Amino acid sequence: MPASPEPFIPSPVPAFRGRLMAGMLALGLVLASCASPPEGVLIPVAQTEPDATETSILVATTRAPSDNPGLLYSGERGAQIDFNELVVSIPPDKNRKIGEVQWPKRMPPDPSRDFATLSATPFASVGEVEAWYDQNRSQSGRVLLFVHGFNTRYESAVYRFAQIAHDSKTDATPVLFTWPSRGSVFDYGYDKESTNYSRSALETLLTGAVAVPEIREITILAHSMGTWLTVESLRQMAIRNGKIAPKITDVILASPDLDVDVFRQQIVDMGPERPKFTIFVSKDDRALTLSRRISGNVDRLGQIDISNPIYREDLENAGITVLDLSALQVGDTLNHSKFAESPEVVRLLGQRLIAGQSVTDQDIGLGTELGASALTLTDTVGSAAGMAITAPIAIIDPNSRDAFTAQSRRFGQGIAATGLKPNLPKEVSGTTRTPGAAPD
Repeated sequence: MPASPEPFIPSPVPAFRGRLMAGMLALGLVLASCASPPEGVLIPVAQTEPDATETSILVATTRAPSDNPGLLYSGERGAQIDFNELVVSIPPDKNRKIGEVQWPKRMPPDPSRDFATLSATPFASVGEVEAWYDQNRSQSGRVLLFVHGFNTRYESAVYRFAQIAHDSKTDATPVLFTWPSRGSVFDYGYDKESTNYSRSALETLLTGAVAVPEIREITILAHSMGTWLTVESLRQMAIRNGKIAPKITDVILASPDLDVDVFRQQIVDMGPERPKFTIFVSKDDRALTLSRRISGNVDRLGQIDISNPIYREDLENAGITVLDLSALQVGDTLNHSKFAESPEVVRLLGQRLIAGQSVTDQDIGLGTELGASALTLTDTVGSAAGMAITAPIAIIDPNSRDAFTAQSRRFGQGIAATGLKPNLPKEVSGTTRTPGAAPD
């Protein structure tokens, strides 16, 4: 599957001071209250729970190996692409909350309630990687490639992707690309340079996957700083080959830590033959607020207000779908991982986006799906979450406005019985707006 990579030359780490250190200190204080997962979770357990689910993941990494068998890889930069199979045990759904990684509180983990590692197998040859793919090939022939974000250790990337692959119930072969992140909020500069260090490796991985006849389509799901790595690798592929390989059909950018001006140019550099892009944004993303402050006060793509007509026009012209998750509430203190922690969004990933389907079509939109059952108070809450996702689509995509309007009316009718007053958009509650005009 993969081609032989060229040797890597480490990049120098820039010295960030002033605003960077002040911002990192603030972020560190926020994260200090969050419990850290125990070390050693990648040491395989002897047995698992009978009702647990086993998820096999192919992991490609540019990290340097660790001598600690419970870590496998460090946050430092390796000299090549390494491949491993990680098999993760996920507790029965009755014992966990969809969208969460159940980290063990102590070692060894309890597979009935904790995520646990069943095996970690290094691959020494391309043939072993190909054999793993033959054994784990999806019926659809689709591959889901996940690229994690800033401040992520190797084991955190593995467990988070195992959760996404399991909870989304997607019919796609799961492949993780993990780059050298030191897993510290104080290493933002190092992590950013590590994405640049790894972009040729990611391009190599994608080129190798495209060459496999049995792989029909590739969806890339990238988070946070990993979106920079992803978009740069695709841009590099387009410049090198004159286009992006057609098998790479869909790119999902979750909370992208991307300068909006740079992203605009990257899209231009890719040319017209590029994948379909979907972007998850949230205006209350605290991690991107910090990134904006230390990056010259230029808006980050994952935090844009899509009611801004300038952004809306750019996105429409580029054919990019944007889903605004600002109204969703999850357990993430920084509001930076809503795409993975919200059960509704995880289902959207598996049932629609990873499969390459459009979420702007009125027949399959997530909001319409949830809004149709707004008959009780419980269902109405779900409908509100669905509308929070669908409303921005209605702003960007005229074809979905009718579906959103109908859903909003159903939502209003359903919630009226509870005695609560719905906060509907003006164009639904009676005030009209000229089609195509910017929202209030």
